[in-house]
Amino acid sequence: MHLFFLISALVLIIDQASKLSMLYVFDLANVRSLEVFPPYLSFEFAWNKGINFGLFSTNYELARWALIIFSGAICLFLAIYTFKSLSKTRERVLAGCIFGGAIGNVLDRIVHGAVVDFLNMSCCGIVNKYSFNFADIGIFVGVFGLIVFSWKRDESS
Repeated sequence: MHLFFLISALVLIIDQASKLSMLYVFDLANVRSLEVFPPYLSFEFAWNKGINFGLFSTNYELARWALIIFSGAICLFLAIYTFKSLSKTRERVLAGCIFGGAIGNVLDRIVHGAVVDFLNMSCCGIVNKYSFNFADIGIFVGVFGLIVFSWKRDESS
């Protein structure tokens, strides 16, 4: 279980350090956009008050705290599920990615009232209008990995 918490902490630290640097070093909230590796990577600042892709965005405090409570409950469930059901190292690593990312976004909602998004990737003539962050990457990698590895496990049975 130490690995679960180690990976969670690593994802959380990378996520929060990157968000704080975007806010307070690069002043991205005011600058709004920085080209990093055009046209593939840019920093495009966004306050995400909703969930993925800004769904359910609202300015109401009730919705903000509902998302905090809901996300916190998911984190608690994930930790319990990991302790009880996940025994393989890769499963615990992937669950740690999800947990660290989810905690990072919950912290943003508590501290800032919204999630700090800033990574934007476009390619091949397709312009992506949505931004994301390292917490989102951790969550995506963890969920995708658990699905793939559980599918492979079921297939070999």
